[in-house]
Amino acid sequence: MNRMNEMNNIIVSNDGLSTLWMIGWLFTIGYLKLSFWKGVLAIIIWPYYLGVKFIKHEHKD
Repeated sequence: MNRMNEMNNIIVSNDGLSTLWMIGWLFTIGYLKLSFWKGVLAIIIWPYYLGVKFIKHEHKD
């Protein structure tokens, strides 16, 4: 088999992790009612926003 045929046999696999991450990010923006810029920041640190929300909720009771 020559080099050209080898390059045509590339397999791409998607395990769904990016889809799960996107769902989590969108959930965070909607659930916490974040502003636009906090929503942009939440792209990177959305678990932080959820943690802050749940800690405040826990201490409220």
